[in-house]
Amino acid sequence: MLQILGRSSSINVRKVLWTCDEIGIPYTREDWGSGFRSTKEPEFLALNPNALIPVIKDGDFVLWESNTICRYLAAKHGRADLLPAEPRARALIERWMDWMASELSFAARYAVVALVRRNPAFNDPAQIAHSIAAWNQQMAILEGELAATGAHIAGAAFTLADIPVGLAVHRWLFAPIERTAYPAVSAYYERLRGRPAFLPHARPEVP
Repeated sequence: MLQILGRSSSINVRKVLWTCDEIGIPYTREDWGSGFRSTKEPEFLALNPNALIPVIKDGDFVLWESNTICRYLAAKHGRADLLPAEPRARALIERWMDWMASELSFAARYAVVALVRRNPAFNDPAQIAHSIAAWNQQMAILEGELAATGAHIAGAAFTLADIPVGLAVHRWLFAPIERTAYPAVSAYYERLRGRPAFLPHARPEVP
């Protein structure tokens, strides 16, 4: 059975959990990371030298990087509806996954660490304000795309891109920040809430 290493409060771990539940992959999960076993332990570093969660063990195959894990699972289980084999269709999905992991997460990082994770070292009001503003600006890009598709981030159908992007929307909606009103983003979130596999990984207390 697939093993997932990482605490369920991590957004990157929840990407993998939601992917498994969406596909119907049975798995076990072990708590690693903040508040649990340290990822600096030699046992974990032997699996991921970056000391980051999640890590999966699929038999004797070990893999880290959350988006890569999600892609691997969709491809392994033949879910071309989530991640097509055709290069252009696949690229349109993967770009939004990578955008979430880079531009959107980078913009939100300081505010998330300061206000969601409550790290006392991140206490500069100017940097918090800058991060919130940048976060909202990135969400404006999402608003424009969702207004154009009228459905999901890569088009009419739900795809693998909606997993990281959907969790990022959840984080934005429940973070203690001032938000710009984005009606297309709000409608998108309500559509995602209609998916049973989404709900266990989108709890208000875990942005």
